Amino acid sequence: MEHAKTPAALSLRGKILLPSGEWLLGQLEFLDHITAITPDNTAPPDRLILPGFIDAHVHGGGGADTMDGPDGVRTLARFHAAHGTTTLLPTTMTNPWDNVLFALRGIRRVMDEGGVPGGADIVGAHLEGPFISPGRLGAQPPNTLEPTPERIAEVLALNVVQAVTFAPELPGALTASFEMARAGVRIGVGHTRADAETVTDFLNALNAVGTTTCATHLFNAMGGIEGRIPGPPAALIADAHAYLEVILDNIHVHPGSFRLACAASQRVMLITDAMRAAGLGDGISELGGQRVIVKDGQAHLENGSLAGSLLTMDIALKNAMQAGISLAKASQMASGTPARSLNLSDRGMLEPGLRADLVVLDTDLNVLEVYVGGKKINVSPGTPEPHG
Repeated sequence: MEHAKTPAALSLRGKILLPSGEWLLGQLEFLDHITAITPDNTAPPDRLILPGFIDAHVHGGGGADTMDGPDGVRTLARFHAAHGTTTLLPTTMTNPWDNVLFALRGIRRVMDEGGVPGGADIVGAHLEGPFISPGRLGAQPPNTLEPTPERIAEVLALNVVQAVTFAPELPGALTASFEMARAGVRIGVGHTRADAETVTDFLNALNAVGTTTCATHLFNAMGGIEGRIPGPPAALIADAHAYLEVILDNIHVHPGSFRLACAASQRVMLITDAMRAAGLGDGISELGGQRVIVKDGQAHLENGSLAGSLLTMDIALKNAMQAGISLAKASQMASGTPARSLNLSDRGMLEPGLRADLVVLDTDLNVLEVYVGGKKINVSPGTPEPHG
């Protein structure tokens, strides 16, 4: 009787980012999980080995969108994997309720079928909308709804949502948040017209029962910070527990605002909030059923409002460093912090026993190699057709 052979471990050599934030010139061995990290003074110092990026808020990319259903989810997962993202949450748009449920079922189907070969690992959905303020839509369509017990029960029955966004001022928002938190869902504050006091009360109530909370794209669709009107951003930054999503494309958030958040909190995390048009260049695209014009690297609705981003996580990492953040700290914002925010204890760092979710960069921070659960990803999937 023949026994199945144990696959041989793979290895990468270079400068390895350790959980301490220190760099080790060495060798990393792995199968589907990391098996060993050892010093090797002959390893090439121009190959930087980091934990794979975790994007907890991404609508689309490469011509596809979460709202398209399973095929759209597969396409966006492959597109972002080629840019170093090894884990992501496909994110919904505010749409008619049946469309939202269709998108969530599509994500669940992809997960049940074993994920996306050649793509990032999908660990659940981010439900962004429809439980948001009609007065702070941003680029979301005007299909907002209140989070009734019936709607929350429908969502939870699908067993797919890992993060949700609420405007705290909506009727029933706190009750719905408690219900979703009991199911292990991270509760985000965003697309809100609430004042700082309302946001603080909302966060305090959730903190009291140990709920994980988050700012949905901090600074965007929530007002700003003024001396006498602190607004939601101040309440979220000042909170001792809330994680802080930032779209660091230098369009949605100024580098100075990013530095302010970093100076005040150790819980800043990079996201893309990327839309269908990411990776396609200038042209006409779509977001939540709305026509989007992409020109000179920016996406706008026809009314001129800033739409979703064209960002990828490798560019967000570069932007963080250009804002004065060290590579080790930027990597934490792209991997370790989002992992903690989603309670993903099996990834986000390079340590034996954790998943072999890896990204190899050159010294200019260009992506050279990506591994998802030990499987190598094609980082040159071809150029998508221009949209028009």
